Amino acid sequence: MTADQSTTTTSSDKDAQYPPGAQILVRDEVWLVRTTTRTEHDGARIEAVGASEFVRDREAVFFTELDRVELIDPRETELVRDDSPNFRRSRLFLEAVLRKTALPQSERGLALADQFLMDALPYQQRPAELALSGRNLRPRLLIADVVGLGKTLEIGLTLAELIRRGRGERILVVTPQHVLEQFQHELWTRFAIPLIRLDSVGIERIQREIPAGRNPFTYFKRVIVSVDTLKNTDQYKHHLERINWDAVVIDESHNLINKGSLRNQLAQILAPRTDALILASATPHNGNARSFAELISLLDPAAIRDADNYRADDIKHLFIRRTKVSPEVRDQMKGQWADRGPSQSVRCSATPAEEKIFEELAEIWLPADGRPSVSDVPLFPYTLLKSFLSSHAALKATVAARIKTLEKKNAPQGTAAEMAALYRLRELAAGMTEADSAKFAALVEQLKAIGVGPKSDARVVVFSERVQTLEWLRTVVPAALGFRTGKAAEAAARVMHGGLSDEQQMSCVEDFGLADTPVRMLFTGDVASEGVNLHRQCHQLIHYDVPWSLIRIEQRNGRIDRYGQANQPQFRALILTSEVDGAKDDTLVAERLLDREDEAHRALGTAEAVSGLYRAEAEEKSLIQDLLRGRTVDESLAAHNASSADDDAGMDDFLAGFFGSVGDEAHTGSDGSDPAQAGHGGGSVPQARVPRLFTSTREFFDEALREVFPDAQDRLDLSMDQESGLISFRPPADLVHRMKALPLDYVREQRLRERLLVTLNRRLAEHSLQRARESSTSSWPEISLLTELHPVVEWLTDKVLVRLNRQEAPVVTAAVDRATYLVQGIYSNALGRPTVVKWMAVTGDGAVDDDMVAVLHRAGVGPSMANPMQAHDTARLREAVPNVLHAAEAFLEEHREAWDEPLRKPIEEYKLRLGEWKQPTLAEGGASLAGDHAKERLASLADSLLTTGRPMLRVLAVLAPTAS
Repeated sequence: MTADQSTTTTSSDKDAQYPPGAQILVRDEVWLVRTTTRTEHDGARIEAVGASEFVRDREAVFFTELDRVELIDPRETELVRDDSPNFRRSRLFLEAVLRKTALPQSERGLALADQFLMDALPYQQRPAELALSGRNLRPRLLIADVVGLGKTLEIGLTLAELIRRGRGERILVVTPQHVLEQFQHELWTRFAIPLIRLDSVGIERIQREIPAGRNPFTYFKRVIVSVDTLKNTDQYKHHLERINWDAVVIDESHNLINKGSLRNQLAQILAPRTDALILASATPHNGNARSFAELISLLDPAAIRDADNYRADDIKHLFIRRTKVSPEVRDQMKGQWADRGPSQSVRCSATPAEEKIFEELAEIWLPADGRPSVSDVPLFPYTLLKSFLSSHAALKATVAARIKTLEKKNAPQGTAAEMAALYRLRELAAGMTEADSAKFAALVEQLKAIGVGPKSDARVVVFSERVQTLEWLRTVVPAALGFRTGKAAEAAARVMHGGLSDEQQMSCVEDFGLADTPVRMLFTGDVASEGVNLHRQCHQLIHYDVPWSLIRIEQRNGRIDRYGQANQPQFRALILTSEVDGAKDDTLVAERLLDREDEAHRALGTAEAVSGLYRAEAEEKSLIQDLLRGRTVDESLAAHNASSADDDAGMDDFLAGFFGSVGDEAHTGSDGSDPAQAGHGGGSVPQARVPRLFTSTREFFDEALREVFPDAQDRLDLSMDQESGLISFRPPADLVHRMKALPLDYVREQRLRERLLVTLNRRLAEHSLQRARESSTSSWPEISLLTELHPVVEWLTDKVLVRLNRQEAPVVTAAVDRATYLVQGIYSNALGRPTVVKWMAVTGDGAVDDDMVAVLHRAGVGPSMANPMQAHDTARLREAVPNVLHAAEAFLEEHREAWDEPLRKPIEEYKLRLGEWKQPTLAEGGASLAGDHAKERLASLADSLLTTGRPMLRVLAVLAPTAS
């Protein structure tokens, strides 16, 4: 509040007057502001924690239109003596205010990049840099790095930076169900960002605990939920439409493109109800320029004027994509990510029983001499072929399903020949066992060569497209390798496919990634080909059958060929061969696709653009149709890649280059410094200038603990190992209460309500995380790293802030020649977010220095300073406060235009682009009014980001000379 405002502001910009760290008076109690957001009807929504004795440490939410909220008048600041050793209380208070104050919108550099359990790789910091760069009005981007580069780490760092800016309190992460726990685990263990997992069981439990009709998504501030759960818009739409988020993350976002689908409807609900939107996908493009434009429109509806005609420059501020061969990635990953090994084809000569089926398929179903197939469904013979190339178990299931279909009453009359042929296939396959399977024998041989067995720790992931194949392999392979039958054999092999529940899928992934679990083989379908980390304990992958899609092969390989892989990934594919004339064995398609994927990956870093189709399903369907026309695999790929240049007036050709050749100089910005492009981001990532009075979180933590809990050894049962850096203590009730935001499995498994193990030693935290991966009981580490975002650090920071009473500022005896007042000044936008934050040192005669920390250092304020316990004339010092505030506000107003300029320019550019934007679906007839409304809404959003109103001022402390 400014020097001449009353204590009960009623102006239209009052929502911006409650910054984090400020003290407010509500219901006759003092509260500490955590976050402030604007609501549509109820004014400012203020999340606060109690500061006065009666409500201390209690959490509350207030609305300025419903409660009388008073920001305490800075002119009424009481100056108080600090009798703590070395003025510890004052120094901690100042540091706490610095930490709790959100970084302003104008700060583009990264503030936290070096705090977390991740390598300091600039390429992984680029997405956060782009999100904060100012090219976007809001932090919205598509992270489209290819498989394995670490998109989860890039997302985690971006979210952390948003949290530090007060723009990440309410977070929703939406992922496929099988990666829920993996994503949750990464964000907590590496970034100290807790997400509550609301899988199917979690939501059901929450709905039992909360009052009837309560929105389950308001119960926790940071949530991770599966897209399969949330896409049920009929059940959750009314809840989602009534809540706004600071940040929404949607993983595997290419699944959002299909207009009218449940996933697309979900995206359309979420996109306008969040400030930050992060989409992630290694394959974001389906080969159609208009569909890709629709995905981009979720981020910025005005980015693309014409969905049929746009350029890379139109979206470079919203999009980032690199591959393993992109220069920046390649240079930074030397020695940190083992190069992949070759894709080895393991040829298996068909057994006599299999040759009989090849003969039947070549004669009746897929004749090579031009005769028609026995089936009048053109693609079904290839479905039979692919089932057989997988296993006799899969063939049996496909035949049985087709017979059942044809036996229905409404089946066509001319199906007798096909039915007879199906019966023959069923008879041929009926008696087959593993002894009749050439691939099975080859698989066992390869597993033994890898070293998989009862006395070995070697692990392997085996992919197959068919559930029947996976289930069959799970039952027969362990015994063939010498695993005892019963529980030992069951424990050695796990099966994962889309028919399992989300909990079962997550359990498979977790067990395979823990070193001490007995699982040695994971038999999985392509449900694990997207997003799942399988490389922690494994670098061997076998394709039992090969998908007829380059993209799917690459996605499978990416499960073990990814950032963090210490060993060279090894790939094998079982290739079934036949001597039957005209037989379409695995050498026809699978072996050739395997080679082409390997060639493309080594040359371009991705195989996504080779076919020009950009979707696994489209690749397979197109290939089968070309095989029916008599084309080879190479002819099919060449034909589609060439034709893409002629489609959509050349737009698909543009997208093929944009997606297929990432890493080339041609895709950088005109000045070569655009971080959105191929990794030539101009060297190191800009770092934020964050004012600090303490040199490190370690120094702050130690002093804060001594100040708040001088009897910590008894009260908290605290122990600190100086050699290892381990800190162990019993959490008090108010900290236990905050733990409701932590992952529930983590709290329960590590018994955190009884004892916390934390550290400021990065190496110890890394070791604990690695040890957890080698455990058979839990993947959650015992020891967590105390970062600036960690709930323990936040709890202790709040404890420091409430050590001073309402509207108090300490007086510190320092090396100054006249009284110097430390004043915080904040300009905010209409959304209540700070646009300018200034830390000023103001003297009684009105001289202003806007580098408060430098003034403190010059004045000798630090841990080595002495407290002479001098009594200052606080009444006389207080008389100057109104003039000091007046001088501070005058200084802010004088420089406001200059500080606003970096913010104003991108907003003006956006509004200019908005004026030229035409929403295609709103361009005709009566829809023009809706189009005008959309423009008006976007323009209003842009204007809301500008600085508004007068600054909030706060007296933090006074530096008094020795003789005062």
